[in-house]
Amino acid sequence: MYKYYGLALFAVIIDQWTKWLVVKNMELGERISIWDPWFGLLSHRNRGAAWGMLEGQMWLFTIVTIAVIIAILYFYHTEAKGKPLFQISLMLLLGGALGNFIDRLFRGEVVDFFDVFIPIINYDFPIFNIADAALTIAVVMLFITIILEEKAEKKKVEK
Repeated sequence: MYKYYGLALFAVIIDQWTKWLVVKNMELGERISIWDPWFGLLSHRNRGAAWGMLEGQMWLFTIVTIAVIIAILYFYHTEAKGKPLFQISLMLLLGGALGNFIDRLFRGEVVDFFDVFIPIINYDFPIFNIADAALTIAVVMLFITIILEEKAEKKKVEK
């Protein structure tokens, strides 16, 4: 069961390493085009939550993040045993939460750098980082896990 903690640690390490690279090698606001105009690296800082909401509410982020981490650990140790998809999603959630929490604690802001433009709908997606990606993937995986578990329970009831 504890082997999955390595996934959370890996997410935190990759997240913090990429943020360090951006901070050390790019000026704030600098953009490096990778696949113009659809994808690039843009050095950006976020003092709020997703999309810059609640900017400057560090005390709130601290309380919410600690509560989320406790909840993740609780569910991991009480509900996820023997459910690899659930375990992986919780550990990605933990890694993402910790990655951005570390930024808030030590930098007072979150380093974001992935800049994505979706041309079909002419939408400039909010700038994000590895921790954000881990959180998003984890939430999608949690939804899949819930759907699969509900289907399995339904089959048990029908038998």
